[in-house]
Amino acid sequence: KPDEIEKVEIAGPGFINFYLAPAFFPESVAEILRKAQDFGKNLTLKGKRVIVEYTDPNVFKPFHIGHLMANAIGESLSRLIEFEGASVVRICYPSDIGLHIAKSVWAILKCEPEMPKESEPVIARTAFLGRAYADGTAAYENNPVSKDEIDVINQKLFEKSDPKINDIYEKGRRWSMEHFERIYKRVGTVFDQTIFESEVALAGKKIVQEFLARGIFTRSEGAVIFQGELHGLHARVFINAKGLPTYEAKELGLNFKKFELFPDAAQSIIVTANEQNDYFKVLRLVLELIRPDIGEKTKHVSHGMLRLPSGKMSSRTGKVITAEALLADVEEMALRKLADRELDQREKNKIAEVVAVAAIKYSILRQAIGSDIIFDFDKSISFEGDSGPYLLYSYVRAKSVLEKAVRDGVKAAAPRRNAGVPPEPALLERLLYRFPEVVERAAREYAPHLIAAYLIEVSGAFNSFYAERQIVNAADPLSPYKVALTKIFSLIMKNGLWLLGISVPEHM
Repeated sequence: KPDEIEKVEIAGPGFINFYLAPAFFPESVAEILRKAQDFGKNLTLKGKRVIVEYTDPNVFKPFHIGHLMANAIGESLSRLIEFEGASVVRICYPSDIGLHIAKSVWAILKCEPEMPKESEPVIARTAFLGRAYADGTAAYENNPVSKDEIDVINQKLFEKSDPKINDIYEKGRRWSMEHFERIYKRVGTVFDQTIFESEVALAGKKIVQEFLARGIFTRSEGAVIFQGELHGLHARVFINAKGLPTYEAKELGLNFKKFELFPDAAQSIIVTANEQNDYFKVLRLVLELIRPDIGEKTKHVSHGMLRLPSGKMSSRTGKVITAEALLADVEEMALRKLADRELDQREKNKIAEVVAVAAIKYSILRQAIGSDIIFDFDKSISFEGDSGPYLLYSYVRAKSVLEKAVRDGVKAAAPRRNAGVPPEPALLERLLYRFPEVVERAAREYAPHLIAAYLIEVSGAFNSFYAERQIVNAADPLSPYKVALTKIFSLIMKNGLWLLGISVPEHM
């Protein structure tokens, strides 16, 4: 048997227990210290390019907490795949053309003098756009005359035939993108490519027309549809009766464009809410029929809804919880927690922002991706137990121990075999070396919650280790080993939190 195994025992029918030798743990400590910040990475996907599309907000509409959820999941998946050695292309696909834009533009034309000036804060400008969308939607649903006017505007937007409408459109689109970029910066996302819906609309229409002639699509009441029911799914309209490409046709244009830009991509992952599951079943089938090479490489990862205790939101009615508002509320709670800390206000504000992002992202990622989440404000911001701030606090505690070790001249060191090692490995040691296998499984199963669960478990083990032992003591021959465990814990926490899209403060 290998030296790492102490003994092997039959444990009942169908089970065998392997016991790791005590020497395995200090040897694993030495290996982890050598790898340092690269510990946990692997080369499973080395040489492969993977496209991850996520967030996909709508211009002229609020960036709400649903977009924040998609962003947190997409960013974490991107980082997990990068840890596997792949080259990841992050793509955002904002919706910037279609009926929802026409509704907003119609409402803005009705109250143009109230339109904010460029000098006003971007939040005020985009809040105005959100109200316009809600007003336009109400008019479209309740007033036949307004509905006809909005349909005309929709046609003009597609044709770019009206200078005044074009001017309002360009201004609103720019305001929305300015706001989106501000949020991406706060949550730590940088997209490699932004492909707008308007860029792929005509291409999508041409694709549908080409494959209409080949019998993939059919005509129905003036529209072009895909008869999904023939394949056990449902029918979808790809070109409407007015000759305009629908979201479905644009999606075809988008997926063709992805592989035009990155023909060597091994996979394209699309992250959306699970209310689009049936839609993506049809879309993926169509892709497999017209471009099998794209369809087979396309994977849809769907998530549940993020809700507040107040219930479901709707941008259609204007009852929306924006990402900006949620971040601000959680930051305010974090500032109250930091009120008694001896830090200047600027530092408190900076830490509060990191804590707020950690609280929200962890609340999203701690559960399996498909589940709905009720956001619990108090639990999310707690510095104890199952929360993002608790993980940050555990990391900062470890960093303070390492700073003390430097001051006291105790260096982290993996001991030689049978020298300076506790007779029985602690729970912390048993958990630390498992990090790479947790990362590999989380990436393989598209399951960031496995990282979140592991970080909570290893943080609990470290905090118990900290409470039960004096880690830094120049007179203790075990101190360099205990400092080494603390250093490894801090490395794993930093890497693990990075995989969740969470940055770490150096003190709190």
